[in-house]
Amino acid sequence: MAGSQTNWDVLLELTGPGPRHEQLTRALRKAIRDGVLDDGVAVPPSRRLAADLGCSRWVVTQAYAQLVAEGYLAGRTGSATRVRRVGDAVAPKRPAPVKQPRYDLAPGLPDLRHFPRQGWADAVRGVLATAPHTDFGLPEPGGHPRLRKVLGDYLRRVRGAAPGDVLICGGVTDGVARVCRALLENGVTRLAVEDPGWTRLRRAAENTGMAIDPVPVDGEGLDVARIPAGTRAVLVTPAHQFPTGTVLSPRRRADLMAWARDVDGLVLEDDYDAEFRYDRRPVGTLQGTDPGRVALFGSVSKTLSPALGLGWAVVPPQWTLPGHAPPVLDQLALAGFVESGGYDRHLRAARLRYRARRDRLVDALGPARLSGVAAGLHLVLHLERDAAEVVRNARAKGVKVADLDDYRVAPGEPALVLGYGNLADNAVEPAARLLREAVG
Repeated sequence: MAGSQTNWDVLLELTGPGPRHEQLTRALRKAIRDGVLDDGVAVPPSRRLAADLGCSRWVVTQAYAQLVAEGYLAGRTGSATRVRRVGDAVAPKRPAPVKQPRYDLAPGLPDLRHFPRQGWADAVRGVLATAPHTDFGLPEPGGHPRLRKVLGDYLRRVRGAAPGDVLICGGVTDGVARVCRALLENGVTRLAVEDPGWTRLRRAAENTGMAIDPVPVDGEGLDVARIPAGTRAVLVTPAHQFPTGTVLSPRRRADLMAWARDVDGLVLEDDYDAEFRYDRRPVGTLQGTDPGRVALFGSVSKTLSPALGLGWAVVPPQWTLPGHAPPVLDQLALAGFVESGGYDRHLRAARLRYRARRDRLVDALGPARLSGVAAGLHLVLHLERDAAEVVRNARAKGVKVADLDDYRVAPGEPALVLGYGNLADNAVEPAARLLREAVG
């Protein structure tokens, strides 16, 4: 670092606006912030620095005085003026840049390249042109009535949901957290969750104070018979279990609803990507069979983009807790996008695109044991070796994949969860080739 042999006229460049003493102040301040002048280093006496820089001594004394006042320098009578690196006087060192994977096969994202920019922009312009001035006030806690009605009609038409009070929220995680708080206020303190399951939702429930009871999932979905006694609420993904991809069987659906009635409980149904079924029509919601016992949650995170922060919940009145609704203009834009048919068109095109991409990925993976391929935006690759090691090998090759154990409470059979929703079409084959090499 700079010391007694420093060429100060080279180190300190006096440029920019203002008089010379302000230029020198800026130059010294920058050198200290950037770490060029280290903590405790003595700056030259004012007379010598003035001679080095070809300026008056007054310019240097003014700069030193300003930096002492700001805390960048410390001066004592009879001693040299020194750099004082305390508090915010020095900018923190920049962390080393994180190397991004070349191919990201982690689950959870739709195809962000095909976000319907034009359709969404048209919807936003329509709102700005036609919305009454009253819509520009504070949002209603339950959401704008127009979007609530539009989504209620959509859920009945597309998902077979029963009529109910649709509440607008910031996404499934937000909606589930609200209902968990309502359950706690009514003395329901335990929540059963699928194991494996979506980790973020489980943690959101835990953060509200809920005690979590993991329940195993098999080829028929949640094993209802293993819900612990005393538990009165359960979180499930019946249409397409995350991450295994199984569908809750008719027998288990009946068992689950019977359980809810027997314990006077509530089923929290996460309908997260049911629109993307490739072998047949998606199964209808549980909420449609017993709306008094099921809270239905959905969002546009897997259909449009998680950046929109728009979701909904259809919840029995006794389990409803108000919260903050998303911005009104975004709500009205979604309402207009659905009403215009743009949302349905987008989903039809996305379904075809995802199905073709899934087929290419399955072919590119070769003779591998796969499951969960019939729907959604991800599949499961079963392994004969340690999954964590494969994840590390893949990362070294520039491929990001998820270990199935990341979504389990307790470790199990080695497997990877491969998301293809946001994988570019021209990246499928090279990503699969590198992954095969990582698997060995």
